[in-house]
Amino acid sequence: MAVSKRTADAGGAGEAMCPYRLVLEHVTSRWGVLVLIELLERPYRFSELRRAVGWVGRPVSEKMLTQTLQTLERDGLVHRDAKPVIPPRVDYSLTELGREAAEQVRSLARWTEVRMADVERSRAAYDEAREPKPRAS
Repeated sequence: MAVSKRTADAGGAGEAMCPYRLVLEHVTSRWGVLVLIELLERPYRFSELRRAVGWVGRPVSEKMLTQTLQTLERDGLVHRDAKPVIPPRVDYSLTELGREAAEQVRSLARWTEVRMADVERSRAAYDEAREPKPRAS
């Protein structure tokens, strides 16, 4: 189903936009992005995925990763494969829909990496323009 230009231009304020915004929020959340990109490479066990997406100085908590995976699974982006063995083994992988979303997110992540120097220059110019100027005596 296509989003009308009017609804998109309204910033998603219309009721029809709410489901799209919710999925977009799930896909582009801090941990959602990282989970999707990691799962593009291969299936992961929970603990492997937790290590792979954890940031230096800012690891993902078990609770947050569990919530992220459940949300992405509910949206049909992630497949959870629980194997009936002892100890239990659960693998996470992308569905076809999830692979499509992950490719889009990875493209945005690559663009960010390539254009980071431009962003930093823009930030510096913005900050410099807003610094208080010394008053002439």
